[in-house]
Amino acid sequence: MSGFFRRISSKVYLSPSVPSYYSMTSTSVANSLDLDKKVDIEHAEHSTTLEGAQVHVNSSKKAKGKDEALEILGDSSNPIHITPEQDRAILRKIDLWLMPVICMVYFLQQLDKSSLSYTSVFNIQADTHLHGSQYSWLGSIVYVAQLIWQPVSSYLILRMPVAKYLFVNVFLWGVVVACFSAATNFGGLLASRFLLGIFEATVAPCFITVTQMWWRRREQTLRLAIWFAANGVTGMVGSLLAWGLGHIDGALKPYQTIFLFVGLLTVALSPIVWFILPDSPTKAKFLSHEEKIIAVERLRANNMGTETKVWKWNHVLELVLDVKSYLWFAMLFLCALPSGGIGTFGPLIIKGFGFNQFQTLLFNIPFAALQVIITIFSALLSTKLKLKWPVLFGLTLPAIAGASALLVLGRGPELKNKLLGCYYVLSVFTGLQPMLYAWGSQNTAGHTKKLCVTGLMFIAQCTGNIVGPLLYTVEEAPFYRRGLIANLICWIALSVLVLFTAVYLTLLNKRHAARRHRLGKAAVIVDTSLETAKDSARIQLQNEESEIREGADPSALNGQAFDDLTDSQNEDFIYVL
Repeated sequence: MSGFFRRISSKVYLSPSVPSYYSMTSTSVANSLDLDKKVDIEHAEHSTTLEGAQVHVNSSKKAKGKDEALEILGDSSNPIHITPEQDRAILRKIDLWLMPVICMVYFLQQLDKSSLSYTSVFNIQADTHLHGSQYSWLGSIVYVAQLIWQPVSSYLILRMPVAKYLFVNVFLWGVVVACFSAATNFGGLLASRFLLGIFEATVAPCFITVTQMWWRRREQTLRLAIWFAANGVTGMVGSLLAWGLGHIDGALKPYQTIFLFVGLLTVALSPIVWFILPDSPTKAKFLSHEEKIIAVERLRANNMGTETKVWKWNHVLELVLDVKSYLWFAMLFLCALPSGGIGTFGPLIIKGFGFNQFQTLLFNIPFAALQVIITIFSALLSTKLKLKWPVLFGLTLPAIAGASALLVLGRGPELKNKLLGCYYVLSVFTGLQPMLYAWGSQNTAGHTKKLCVTGLMFIAQCTGNIVGPLLYTVEEAPFYRRGLIANLICWIALSVLVLFTAVYLTLLNKRHAARRHRLGKAAVIVDTSLETAKDSARIQLQNEESEIREGADPSALNGQAFDDLTDSQNEDFIYVL
């Protein structure tokens, strides 16, 4: 390897002829930014790297349909050398700036959406004259609206600034929830919940898009799990809020007080999204120009790009013909159906064990706490293993056991503690949804295709959440047998599909390896996007050595990362099992 190194200023640098994802010092950022002297630069920005070197980067010329990251990288397909220390520093800054806002919005979304379940223990059914399946429809109608609006929302996410579009929706759904307090019958509640679904339809797709454009694949699973875990935080905080607000003796009924409070809270906090959350790494005001370069370059190994505003119909066609699309849809549906039912009827299920309304709210807190623990732990385990399927398969087993126990056990005061324990065991299923979203999103490339796959998964989630509450009815209390049987079937089917998907992704990786070999590249390369910053430097060198042994140009490795190619089009894309 000595032929590929050169010594400058008593420090070792990788030669530009053998680019690596990482090098030994930060001045290599500057050295590599001006690699392509042949590019016609219409307007150049003059800036300084961390060590004072001068760089010139094309900031105005955009290739139509190419990733917006090239605006920062200067249309160069060659990797830019950054150090592990720079990588960690940028990651820390991104986490501290973005994650609090994302978690806050997801917390507010879940709080506003689940406020209906909190009011259920304060007799909203009687106060608003609900009967039959009307309460179930109030749970489902949110997802009907999301299902209808999702295709429009996915298109708007691509065409509009992501953060600004999100702010408008957060503000409007806060207003809608506050207006719930004025609804006194089924019609008013149904219309309000429908509007809530319209405005909340953008949240999960927006945040999955944001996660893909800011973090490496190794980092995405944990970040996605953290903001999904806000659901559990909502369960704890929401139960305590409902417990406190339910004790207020005033002119408003308990359900009106709860709706008014959580709605106005969302309205008050929504401006944070506008002022803090950036639309993309290239537009982040909290990063300097050099930091933007590092933030974008560190994503190269993902082979997923960051963002483009051009809608590509060939990506949509590939989605339709891709077997994976139907696997993601089926698995999300099987996960969401039980989630929708338990999310709407969870407090009523606990109440059916023999607890009063205030005990029910308090006993819902451990369930929510377990959700946070399970979601974070499963993400950490998946990151450690660099695999998704074993964790997903393992999460289905306690859910199957818990549902089976609730079906077998009877009901009565002497069994309520056992029933509550089984219900807590069943809570493990809450770790499935974020893991499935991470699995699907990390195995998709091409900006239009990514948005469509996210939209497809979200449609599956909405469909499951529509059907789930309808399988539970208040007339079946306290057993809710039909709903629990449906949940059990879903989790068994999901476990089988997880195994099938793992086998299919393995075959796709072998297909890409054969394609690389036919193109004169190294057939076997290691996915550095799943490695730590320190290990990525070493493994990238090994990948480059493999390319050299095959007589290939090592600089071409991951050279198509920002060409907005799909996972199928890019032979360097490696599927995550």
